[in-house]
Amino acid sequence: MNLPEEYILKMKSLLNEEYDEYIASFDNERLYGIRVNTLKMPVDEFYNKKLYELSPVKWCKEGFYYNGANVRPSKNPYYYAGLYYLQEPSAMSTGAVADVKPGERVLDICAAPGGKSTQVGARLKGDGILVTNDISTSRTKALLKNVELFGLTNAVVLNETPDKIANRFTDFFDKVIIDAPCSGEGMFRKDSDIIKAWNKKMIDFCLSAQYEILEACARAVCVGGYIVYSTCTFNPDENERQIEAFLQRHPEFELCDIPEEFGLDHGRPEWTKSGDKKFEKCGRLWPHKISGEGHFVAKMVKTSGKERTDYNGHENNKIDGFEYFEQFLNDNISGIDFNGDFETFGEKLYMLPKNLPSFNGIRVVRNGWYLGDIKKKRFEPSQAFAMGLKKENVKLTEELKDYDTAVKYLKGETLETELEKDGWVLVNFDGLSLGWAKSQKGRLKNKYLPGWKWE
Repeated sequence: MNLPEEYILKMKSLLNEEYDEYIASFDNERLYGIRVNTLKMPVDEFYNKKLYELSPVKWCKEGFYYNGANVRPSKNPYYYAGLYYLQEPSAMSTGAVADVKPGERVLDICAAPGGKSTQVGARLKGDGILVTNDISTSRTKALLKNVELFGLTNAVVLNETPDKIANRFTDFFDKVIIDAPCSGEGMFRKDSDIIKAWNKKMIDFCLSAQYEILEACARAVCVGGYIVYSTCTFNPDENERQIEAFLQRHPEFELCDIPEEFGLDHGRPEWTKSGDKKFEKCGRLWPHKISGEGHFVAKMVKTSGKERTDYNGHENNKIDGFEYFEQFLNDNISGIDFNGDFETFGEKLYMLPKNLPSFNGIRVVRNGWYLGDIKKKRFEPSQAFAMGLKKENVKLTEELKDYDTAVKYLKGETLETELEKDGWVLVNFDGLSLGWAKSQKGRLKNKYLPGWKWE
């Protein structure tokens, strides 16, 4: 491992007698993590399926280690059903510390490719609001796919600056997650390209971005709400000192304890300017102390300010052709309430969580649950609609009996069916939604989203 000399000297100074253990950790095998989508299946049921050889991640109740050298979980119908997300184990700590509860409003401000958003989105259990954002247009494509694959029905996906989001969503959120852009020192063992990119200019850029993001998010969270700040670097300037400076600027925020049972190392007050013991409340994950890469996390509560604000930016929209959607529901869907605000963009119909502000002037990637298209006096359901439904919500379903048949469906092939009734069919694998098909005379015309097909 060819580490920069400046970095080596810095880490020796910080870690002292721990430095040799830290360097030795670079020789350890890479660790792989998998996190269960609890919207689709309880954790114990997933574990008991024994799809892979699993061991639990201490700080994340829905997280496991698996042997990534021997298996490819991304090439499995369960992955295409949104049953799990592949995530580096240390990165699961941020969502766990956020401790999101149903009914809360959550902002994931630097969200792509969607690890934290899918984690906290599942914990909302469809109740509340998730606004997930990334400033990179290209990276929001992966973010959107993961949100839809997980079946998150109460999510909005944005491609905006933190400042514009804070201006529009002032005092709106109960939880704000900042997985901040950082120098990535915790990923050196995993990705040698990050080592090549490491330099003072890059660190200075990250420090400036972190400052701006924290300032914006301080306005977006309501009183009694929380900011959870994390990085995948060891640099105190981006971690304890960044939090120290934020708290000096914002006395309305206080650091919170991280549960001891998570097993995280404490923050390092000796690396701050003040030396205040309260910075022990921050959490650190070191590759020589835990099974994972490097990570830092801090949780802060807003103790004074304005109460949570409600908006009504999407009420009473007139939807041309809405009766065709209603007819589709009557013919095909049961046991589910559609009680959000509805909007169309062109032919596309969306359902948004209530109480959102107007999105005028905001770059929106997906403004809610994409239900389908209204066109030519009919409604055609979307892939995202299918992923947010359960088998029991749809009147006509086809349970694929085995792995090979599921792969055929995911490749876009036409299948045979014993269904006697023609119409829209929700295709399932082990009871989990894969997508739509149309039953016609003993055959299933495949309606799986072309861009998601198995290759």
